[in-house]
Amino acid sequence: MIREVVFNLNGETAVWNGGPAARLLDALRDGFRNTGVKCGCREGECGACAVILDGMLVNSCMVAMGRAGGSEVMTIEGYKKTERFAALDKSFASVSAVQCGFCTPGMVLAAECLLRENPRPDEGEIRAGISGNLCRCTGYNAIVKAISSAAKDGEGLW
Repeated sequence: MIREVVFNLNGETAVWNGGPAARLLDALRDGFRNTGVKCGCREGECGACAVILDGMLVNSCMVAMGRAGGSEVMTIEGYKKTERFAALDKSFASVSAVQCGFCTPGMVLAAECLLRENPRPDEGEIRAGISGNLCRCTGYNAIVKAISSAAKDGEGLW
């Protein structure tokens, strides 16, 4: 028996009919076409599939759709419509913190969650805040600099 899962996706009601055992990652990408949610490791190790679920950063490959029922899910597609995204986007671009771009959606959502909890993080706190997100291109220094810059330039946003 397939049970429908109703949840809020990027501010709008969404209904999933693919069963509660499906991965949130697969439902978001294949069912709802939120392709900013990347499929990396499928083991919760890389952060490429990160989304914000009820205010918490989670790896969507580790979440069953049944858990999403009644929840609020924010993907990069929804987050990019916010003023806070604009601040992070500007800071990432200004220091060339994006190379191939595969990790960028997860990094940006990790930065959002970090800055929401701690609007003035130091370098160590930023590195800890993004530690669940792997990047094979940048070496992380530019990403850390971008998040630090966003915290300073976006004062009052977080």
